[in-house]
Amino acid sequence: MVLRIVLGTVYTAMAIGQLASFPDMPAILSAYGLMTGGAATVLAVALIAGELVCGIWFLARPRSKAPAPVWAYTAVSVVWTVLAVQAYTRGLTVPNCGCFGTHLTQRLSWLVLLQDALTLLYAGLLLRGARTTAAREPAAGVKARGDVRIP
Repeated sequence: MVLRIVLGTVYTAMAIGQLASFPDMPAILSAYGLMTGGAATVLAVALIAGELVCGIWFLARPRSKAPAPVWAYTAVSVVWTVLAVQAYTRGLTVPNCGCFGTHLTQRLSWLVLLQDALTLLYAGLLLRGARTTAAREPAAGVKARGDVRIP
């Protein structure tokens, strides 16, 4: 539950920062060297939407067992990590990673890669927790072991 609250706070803050600097987001994402123009705008919208979905859900319902926010968090984390790793390995200079839009800027470096690795680790923990929870819950209409009906 604490992990969800922390991640919810970070991802909601990321989305708010990116929304506040939305006109700059396509250029920030273009610096990663994979897309420009309309594609970068679409990616910005998708990242912000994913961050808002998981961030607000984690904050509003930290004990929720729904898999949707976990998958949204995982997808956003994977996209940011892929962007960073490919740009770093290609030696591109990315002056602003864009995590918070034009706020709290940091250049792409090994520190950003470490942060991205942590988000993937957390995604794995959340996915494992969601899978474990789903395995423990009986399917609809199926009695759990030990359920006995007494007439």
